Amino acid sequence: MRPGTPVIEEIVVQGSQRIETETVLSYLSVKEGDPFDPSAINQSLKTLFSTGLFADVTMRQEGNALVVRIVENPIINRIAFEGNKRIKDEALDAEVQLRPRVVYTRTRVQSDVRRILDVYRRSGRFAATVEPKVIQLEQNRVDLVFEISEGPVTDIEKISFIGNKYFSDSDLRSVVATKESAWYRFLSSADTYDPDRLTFDRELLRRHYLANGFVDFRVVSAVAELSEDRESFFITITVEEGERFKFGTFNVVSQIVDVEAEPLKEFIELETGEYYDADAVDDAILRLTDAVGEQGYAFVDVRPLAERDRENLVIDLTFQIGEAPKVYVERIDIRGNVRTLDRVIRREFQLVEGDAFNSSRLRRSRDRLRALGFFSNVDVNNVPGTTPDKTVIEVDVTEQSTGEITLGAGFSSTTGALGEIGIRERNLLGKGQDLNLRLIVAQEESGLDLSFTEPYFLDKELSGGFDLFHRVRDNQDESSFDLQETGGALRVGYDINDDWRQGVFYRLSRQDIQDVDANASRIIRDQEGVSTRSIIGQTLTYDKRNSRVDPTDGFIVALGTDFAGLGGDVTYGKTTLEGTLYHQFSDDILASINGEVGYIVGIGDDVRINDRFFLGGDSLRGFENAGVGPRDLATDDSLGGQQMARGSVEVLFPVGLPEEFGIKGAVFSDFGTLTEIDDTGASLVDTGSIRASVGVGVNWVSPFGPIRVDFTQALVKEDHDETEFFRFSFGTRF
Repeated sequence: MRPGTPVIEEIVVQGSQRIETETVLSYLSVKEGDPFDPSAINQSLKTLFSTGLFADVTMRQEGNALVVRIVENPIINRIAFEGNKRIKDEALDAEVQLRPRVVYTRTRVQSDVRRILDVYRRSGRFAATVEPKVIQLEQNRVDLVFEISEGPVTDIEKISFIGNKYFSDSDLRSVVATKESAWYRFLSSADTYDPDRLTFDRELLRRHYLANGFVDFRVVSAVAELSEDRESFFITITVEEGERFKFGTFNVVSQIVDVEAEPLKEFIELETGEYYDADAVDDAILRLTDAVGEQGYAFVDVRPLAERDRENLVIDLTFQIGEAPKVYVERIDIRGNVRTLDRVIRREFQLVEGDAFNSSRLRRSRDRLRALGFFSNVDVNNVPGTTPDKTVIEVDVTEQSTGEITLGAGFSSTTGALGEIGIRERNLLGKGQDLNLRLIVAQEESGLDLSFTEPYFLDKELSGGFDLFHRVRDNQDESSFDLQETGGALRVGYDINDDWRQGVFYRLSRQDIQDVDANASRIIRDQEGVSTRSIIGQTLTYDKRNSRVDPTDGFIVALGTDFAGLGGDVTYGKTTLEGTLYHQFSDDILASINGEVGYIVGIGDDVRINDRFFLGGDSLRGFENAGVGPRDLATDDSLGGQQMARGSVEVLFPVGLPEEFGIKGAVFSDFGTLTEIDDTGASLVDTGSIRASVGVGVNWVSPFGPIRVDFTQALVKEDHDETEFFRFSFGTRF
């Protein structure tokens, strides 16, 4: 200290209300006895401001005293939002950092304004503005109000691409998740600007080009420009496509001694000369991983090594199988099942503790768990065990509601208006049992059904159950009689293997042909009354579909045989064979071919009308219910037939509307024949000819339930056939 430099003899703090004087002094870089040093006083001033506690601070020398005058920042009493309609207060409150009883500062307020604007921009409202208002209260408190003007949704006016030569702008717009604004996208947010979605679009474009041979593709830039009125965006994406490569040669190299490489080549399923497809390469890696996993190697690493020939635009691939030990299942850990018993989950597994690991069995076990319908999510993974040759299978499930109380309503051309009440529990007491009670009341058909199924009867892979039913069917329009049926059934079923399933049943029912019209066909009047059926039957199913819920590939074939005559007063033999083939031409186009043949023969007695086949309506579009086959021309009554064959070809395709609408178009052709009855008569006509129709339809998975509309034209028909042009069905549950 230089001689003559004044010394601070006293520090006086003025203006403090909530903050103690000692707190203020603790932030100062000087104290009593120190010289008046301008740099130290300036540092003290900066330190006080940096605390955020003060709106203003001044420091001055009065004699030998240092006077520190402060203006404290107010305390926030309440935070409110005004003008927000699209985003709730709770969402905004979670975003801002200021809270009641926190010190108010302009910096924090401006930071929270930016956060609120970010929330609105993420929801597509870039024209939103936020104005903070401060309401002064007593005791240096304030209410903070964010006045919000939300503005309109900022739409995507146009998406443009630069540098694309092989794919057009229209092609690439269909690839990206961001969409241009259109009137029909009122249920979607894809046409509002979202920077995260635009980032995802870059990845979608990369995947698209890699799946079409452009291995050097890259997105140079993706720029979104906001219009001057801040109501729309113009997005420009610049790309470099590069050259298009084809597949060259393929090879497999195995570094595992016991795994031969040559047999694995059949799992590659790639073709030399085809354009390179990164997705197909990934699929080949999965197939190779599964193939090696089936031999007990759980943690195999398959790497595709690519060698590019830029001169010939060819890529040679070598799939390298990395070293891995053979692995055994140490244990299976199940988590997340609160209600469902462990044994219900374990019995679906085709692996148990101590088994050699097998990836295909693990995958089938996962699919079996998902097919139960008890869980909203099923994750099955294998992780390393306590030693390198052991693995632990971790099963994480998320249970979902399996009990249903349904009220349904709808209309179809087949049954007319209908109502439905149902109570069902698909996982009774957590044991996997299915109990179902359903009441249907419709214009043409009503009934009450009760069914119970135990999927593992006697703790074996054998499903068992029973059915009780009472149904009334109005056939007056088709055949001038009503049919009432009451009865029950016992059934068992079992899987022969992964593809084959056998089901056996016994059914006893009492059927009453009643309310026969006085002018009905003689053949129908002769069969009026009650009959009892005692039927034993079986169904053999071969299922190669890729999904039982929503198949897009594969086929299913079912053979059914019934024999009536183990008691009762009706005796016959009946056989049906039905199959459906699915093929997906693209992600949006699905074709299916369905066919069925059936034959019934009376044993000692004529086949009654209520046991015969009928064709028309949903089974042969373009014709009314029971619209084809043997008919009594004198009364126009359909008599059914003992030999039936029918088929259908249908293609589902997009109609150009956004996928979120759930609307698909259909083109189809149905064909079939129905012939032969035991009765004869002068007015009976039975041509046995083929009938055929073509049509178009619209399927809409609406918010109110599925809706189907078909327009069909019968092309090949007989003069006595009953045809229809329009068929409509709608139904919903709530």
